[in-house]
Amino acid sequence: MATSEKLRVDKYLWAIRIFKTRSLASAACESGKVKLNGTAVKPAKPVSLGDKYDIKTEARRWQIEVTGLLANRQAYSEAIKYYADLTPEEDKDFSQRVAVSFYTGKRPSKIGRPTKKERRDLDGFMEGEE
Repeated sequence: MATSEKLRVDKYLWAIRIFKTRSLASAACESGKVKLNGTAVKPAKPVSLGDKYDIKTEARRWQIEVTGLLANRQAYSEAIKYYADLTPEEDKDFSQRVAVSFYTGKRPSKIGRPTKKERRDLDGFMEGEE
């Protein structure tokens, strides 16, 4: 990529595979989850070599330094060559802490309202007693 071209920060973060879609990258910029030197950036901000970004995603926190400009999405093995990951170890294992407390959506047994099946069983049981 020629140095005279401008590369948007949302497109760069999508290309290096920090975000799954460009719209997610853009939304993260607008909500203040992407910071350059502690200051929130807008999605259209141009990326320069040597910029250091603090990025907060669903999975973890990132601290990266731009080592190359990548405009189009490539394989992960190629994309990691365009940034240096400066993330401290405690933020890298953030995803493991989240995974342990992951909520599956299933109701814990014998707590709260009965399911439809349990309700039918209860109704059948109660009618049999009368």
